[in-house]
Order: sequence, then C-alpha cells, then structure tokens
Amino acid sequence: MSPYEEIAAPSDLHADCEAVNRQLARAAVKATRPAPSIHFDEFPREMPKRGIEISEAAQRLANALQLHLD
Repeated sequence: MSPYEEIAAPSDLHADCEAVNRQLARAAVKATRPAPSIHFDEFPREMPKRGIEISEAAQRLANALQLHLD
C-alpha cells in the first residue's frame, strides 16, 4: 500500500472543508453575541425555588450516619 492510498477523494476532502467552514461560521456568530447580563434590574421576576424531597431510603441512611435530616 502506498502512502497516497489513505487520502480520501478530493470531493470528500472538499465536503469536509465545507462542513468545518459551516461550523466555524456558527461558532463565530455565537462568539460575537453579547454576554448575558448579570444585573438584577434586568431580571426582575422572582424565580421559584425547587422543593427538596427526601426519600425514605435517604432518611434511613442519614439516620444511620446520624445526620438527622428533618
């Protein structure tokens, strides 16, 4: 086998280059978007907090380890 037999067909190489170019174009668009704000004034809504449920198995383990989850 010669070293040149491993190289794909030019049409395959061209398709690969076009696919990479599309990915780079998408990445460039995402990279140039402004960062999301961290100011509270721009997010005035109150976000509900998730409830934490402790299963029976977790309660038994915590009691066995004397963690006392109430």
